[in-house]
Amino acid sequence: MTGATVAVLLAAGAGTRLGRGPKALLPLGHDGGRPLVEHVGAVLLDGGCDEVVVVLGAEADRVRAACALDAPGLRVVLNPDWSTGMASSLRSGVAAALAPRDGEAPARVVVAHVDQPGVEPADVARLVAAHRPGRVTASRWADGPAPGPQGPRWSHPLVLDAALARPAAASAVGDAGARAFLRAHADLIDVVTHPGDGRDVDTEADLDLLA
Repeated sequence: MTGATVAVLLAAGAGTRLGRGPKALLPLGHDGGRPLVEHVGAVLLDGGCDEVVVVLGAEADRVRAACALDAPGLRVVLNPDWSTGMASSLRSGVAAALAPRDGEAPARVVVAHVDQPGVEPADVARLVAAHRPGRVTASRWADGPAPGPQGPRWSHPLVLDAALARPAAASAVGDAGARAFLRAHADLIDVVTHPGDGRDVDTEADLDLLA
């Protein structure tokens, strides 16, 4: 596999549903209380990403002050329009990820959410290894919702070929992310199954994921 792999870590939300401030700052107990944004950024780097673009928005100054986001391999991008939904953060992150660095643009973009603390480096490595040029490689979680009418056919993290990342981000609306683009190009999606359930920290009932 040639070309760089750059991850976009979506960490701009205010965590309104959970009511505990930005999810980026939630402490992860089994990682010594490390903030989620630091933990997931490290997971992406350990899983084989060459760089992680961290998209911040809500209380960005507080997040930057509380977290070690100047570590090698991390690059922070601020999304002033974060309150309009995840789509604007995806567009900001993908634009930054695709900008050539050292004269070369990346070959693929990994999109990850800060509120999935159960993602392991092995899961990221599995996705990147399985990715084929010109395609999308998405996650499925062995213990997650069954695919079908009542459950998602795929989940995050996912890998987008660089040529697909920009149109995918451009199509994003509100909090739906690139869902419409993925549905319209389902023939381009390969699915990799990981152990675990890949749950998000969305409500109080999900706080066990931080233990």
